[in-house]
This record gives sequence, structure tokens and C-alpha cells, in this order.
Amino acid sequence: MTTVLLSSESDSDLSLLIELAKKLGISIKKLSKEEVEDIGLSFAIKKGRTGEFIDTDSFLKEIR
Repeated sequence: MTTVLLSSESDSDLSLLIELAKKLGISIKKLSKEEVEDIGLSFAIKKGRTGEFIDTDSFLKEIR
């Protein structure tokens, strides 16, 4: 399965793409604003992971 996310300021352009997808038998799902934010947060978390552990106390001292 391959997934594509499309975003546009133009509702009419997205409607055209959705209509085309339906005609081609491609399933679609509109994402809510919250779902898009969750996906973005997930990507940020994965990118920021280093696999290393840090000392919580020293980290908190640095951000204060």
C-alpha cells in the first residue's frame, strides 16, 4: 500500500483530485486539522530521537 498526502489552499483543486481518485478506484480519507497536527508531531518526535538517554536533572537545568 502506498499513501500520499495532498494539501492545497484551493478547495476546488482538491475536489478535482478527490473526484479523479474516486473515478480511478483509489480510496481517500480527509484528515482533520488535529490528525494533521498529530502526524506532524509524530514525524518531529521520530526525527528528534537519538536513542541516547540524558540526565533529566541536567536537561531541566539547561532549559530553565
